[in-house]
Amino acid sequence: MTSIFFLIGIGFFVGTAAWFLFIWAVKSGQFDDPEAPKYRMLDDDDDEQPGRKPLK
Repeated sequence: MTSIFFLIGIGFFVGTAAWFLFIWAVKSGQFDDPEAPKYRMLDDDDDEQPGRKPLK
């Protein structure tokens, strides 16, 4: 019987720790925009950059 209470306590502790880590990750910006980086490399940079001559 004591092993069941021990396992329930450990499960509660692990679940609470995972929940706090998830809240921390959301607040620190880990899940802001996971889709943008893969599309950013496909964007054309047609704006002239300073110090470069345009191609003709």
